[in-house]
Amino acid sequence: MDDFETLLHGYRTFREGRYAEQVALYRELAHRGQRPRTLIIGCSDSRVDPMTIFNARPGELFIVRNVAALVPPYQPDGHYHGTSAAVEFAVTGLEVSTILVLGHANCGGIHASLTGMYDTSGKKSFILEWMSIVEPARQRVLRESRHPSLESAQPALEREAIRLSLSNLMTFPFVRERVEQKTLSLRGAHFGIESGELELVGGAAGEQTD
Repeated sequence: MDDFETLLHGYRTFREGRYAEQVALYRELAHRGQRPRTLIIGCSDSRVDPMTIFNARPGELFIVRNVAALVPPYQPDGHYHGTSAAVEFAVTGLEVSTILVLGHANCGGIHASLTGMYDTSGKKSFILEWMSIVEPARQRVLRESRHPSLESAQPALEREAIRLSLSNLMTFPFVRERVEQKTLSLRGAHFGIESGELELVGGAAGEQTD
């Protein structure tokens, strides 16, 4: 069975199992639309699925995933901004009440940032460009004497990247307005793949602390 056949087999299992068990819910969602209360900004990593981690049902979470679960700063420059568009839709369209930035252990994007593995002598790299978002946090972590090695810098930068993304969220005017009005809460969390533990990480504008 090749990869695509494996996907189709999984679909058939879903269709006969979970879909059949929740068919009324799917029909309701199809007719009334989605009304999630939470936006999760997570990593594309195949090991870190927000629906699984939070035991969520269809329609409960609005999710955008990218490399390292990053949020760029507000930058209305006419370029393509997938994550920013998802944030805008979730906040102004769906009117979510919570945004959770979900980082995780053993993050490949963070590893690439620390090692420069995509810095290919001037050649264009989408990953290198994207991970430049965390450069201020990277420099801060590497300056700290208690993080002298890659092994200790990696988990430190994973958490700093979450804090940076929460700060970047506050540069979006429609996010800041709702946070100040207390209709929107910003949260951060770090998931341990091996341990299965979820650690709360400091938020923006006093919304969440360690």
